[in-house]
Amino acid sequence: MNELKALIFDVDGTLADTERDGHRVAFNLAFAEAGLDWQWSVALYGQLLAVTGGKERIRYYLDEFNSDYELPGGGPEELTRYIARLHQAKTRHYTRMLADGAIPMRPGVKRLLQEARDSGLRLAIATTTTLANVTALLQHSLAADAASWFDVIAAGDMVKAKKPAPDVFMLALQKLGLTPRQCLAFEDSHNGIKSAMGADLCTVVTINAYTEGHDFSGAALVLDHYGEPDQPFTVLQGDAMGARFVNVDQLRQIHRSCY
Repeated sequence: MNELKALIFDVDGTLADTERDGHRVAFNLAFAEAGLDWQWSVALYGQLLAVTGGKERIRYYLDEFNSDYELPGGGPEELTRYIARLHQAKTRHYTRMLADGAIPMRPGVKRLLQEARDSGLRLAIATTTTLANVTALLQHSLAADAASWFDVIAAGDMVKAKKPAPDVFMLALQKLGLTPRQCLAFEDSHNGIKSAMGADLCTVVTINAYTEGHDFSGAALVLDHYGEPDQPFTVLQGDAMGARFVNVDQLRQIHRSCY
């Protein structure tokens, strides 16, 4: 039976607008700390988001936008270690920003998660970011015990291939012990929906400033945000089932419509 049992959420851009004013700023702080003159503007970062994963994004930047950069010492292996150190510094800056309350959740997220828990739905996360980033965001931007709200947190450092590969969603399903037809996924980007659909998941999309022009073919519903009773969402694609803000009854209807 294909009864909805769990909701599986991406994190960056889906639960919180972390990219422009979170990760991007933290990358720039790490670069400055390392004495580098690299500066990722809002526009450039939008291009870099074509690649998922922080270390992968730094390498993509070097290959495509800063190819004259001289390798630090011992060649490709040393560059890999250097990128890893930069990414560790970036994570430190990012988690400090979270602790300072600089990155709030998107409208409707906390309400929806609480409603889902109250209704007996299980919660999971499938993200390309690190486990440390996820837990810090949940703790500081949602609630001190928010990590415990999720039965499963599948992070990018737990799988071989990151989005748009389906690996992280498949890991979440495996850990939940559920089939794709018992779950609903939530994403915000083209890479994200390709990953979710690659795992055969029915998917709801909430766009952000970086992803509003992405191709979301195959999504069950595309919205500008989750909405609140006094802050209704705008439907960009699909059938919102008469709802003005995302709620569990609506999600059950959407899930049934997928199958």
